[in-house]
Amino acid sequence: MKAHDGMYIDGEWRPAAGSDRIEVVNPADEQVVASVPAGTAEDVDAAVRAARAAFPAWAATAPADRAALIGALRDRLVARRSEIAETVTAELGSPLGFADAVHVGSPIAVAASYAELGASYAFEERIGNSTVLLEPVGVVGAITPWNYPLHQVVAKVAPALAAGCTVVLKPAEDTPLTAQLFAEAVHEAGIPAGVFNLVTGTGPVAGQALAEHEGVDLVSFTGSTAVGRKIGAIAGAAVKRVALELGGKSANVILPGADLAKAVAVGVGHVMNNTGQSCNALTRMLVHRDQYEEAVALAAAAVAKYPVGDPLAPDTRLGPVVNATQRDRVRAYIDRGVEEGARLVVGGPEAPRERGYFVAPTVFADVTPDMTIAQEEIFGPVLAILPYADEDDALRIANGTVYGLGGAVWAADEETAVAFARRMDTGQVDINGGRFNVLAPFGGYKQSGVGRELGPHGLGEYLQTKSLQF
Repeated sequence: MKAHDGMYIDGEWRPAAGSDRIEVVNPADEQVVASVPAGTAEDVDAAVRAARAAFPAWAATAPADRAALIGALRDRLVARRSEIAETVTAELGSPLGFADAVHVGSPIAVAASYAELGASYAFEERIGNSTVLLEPVGVVGAITPWNYPLHQVVAKVAPALAAGCTVVLKPAEDTPLTAQLFAEAVHEAGIPAGVFNLVTGTGPVAGQALAEHEGVDLVSFTGSTAVGRKIGAIAGAAVKRVALELGGKSANVILPGADLAKAVAVGVGHVMNNTGQSCNALTRMLVHRDQYEEAVALAAAAVAKYPVGDPLAPDTRLGPVVNATQRDRVRAYIDRGVEEGARLVVGGPEAPRERGYFVAPTVFADVTPDMTIAQEEIFGPVLAILPYADEDDALRIANGTVYGLGGAVWAADEETAVAFARRMDTGQVDINGGRFNVLAPFGGYKQSGVGRELGPHGLGEYLQTKSLQF
């Protein structure tokens, strides 16, 4: 795979300050496909200084002009769609069809939404005898995860640019090649030098240096709750803004009267997509005890449609997890489920293929709310099915974790589903299979994070408020 041997800083590719490298490994065959420089605090400092210098002119640029450049960026992503999808497959192991449709298709839609929203957003309003101005926060330090390597970048960079902020991006070390392609697209779109900067590197070195840098006004991080706490503490000590999109343990609640077969099939697909590596995956399926065994059988049949396979094969729906550490972590959770007394319906910890970081799609039944697999984020293709006695019991179970990112409710009618969803402690709920909306705010309650991404609410994260009285 193509890789740049430097950092994208102030509109050009510059040599890294240090000599350390990060190897990029294809999780499907465990082969090294490229390497990138491991950024240092010196690289981060250069990138932040470039972003700081570019900020005044970019903030003063007319919103419509900023939006037009985001539209040009979207066009460059469209032009590079196949190349980006192939790169995501090589770095992450995502099946190529899913990489094209979701890993590239969704961020293209998000970029398009900010090209439109940035031109129409009300950056000032009149309230009584005051004019209220919404102004860019400043320099944004964006730290993104590996599970959606382009979507998470666009979900941070596009609204930040639309708001008038400048950005330094530190992508995940497992998937830096996709971020480099994004930087190329930024350059081709004509976005001014210094407005967007890219530093590859590890979290403990480059990521921490970015979060701590006094020239960064806001840190936007997506990743684990454990790392989010550390970044929140760093930002708090400096009294700087922070946006955190963290873990999840989302509940898929199937109420009596719902279309059980459809609810189970969609729920299983939600867990298996991206090999379970989605923070909002519906990893807990809650079913009334009268329909419980039927749902378990339906889930087992649905999982059979997700055999692991070569991500480049057109019929593959389930690829590997991202790396050996993640593979071992997921298998350890499966072992823990068995040890704690859950019934293993399909799958298990055994390797489904001799080579690659593959995990068998797994379904557990007879799961109780206190079990580890019902409480902790596994981040793999593992579904836990829990019975409930009535709606109040289902709500208690659904709300009974430290997370609150996503969720779903299925019922015989929309009114019943919405009434239940209103009582769920979570940031987003799909009603009877409602489709993902790139304009709706995405973010969590409780330990699933602080702030929102996407749509106008996502743009608002990068703005600060000033009032003029006259």
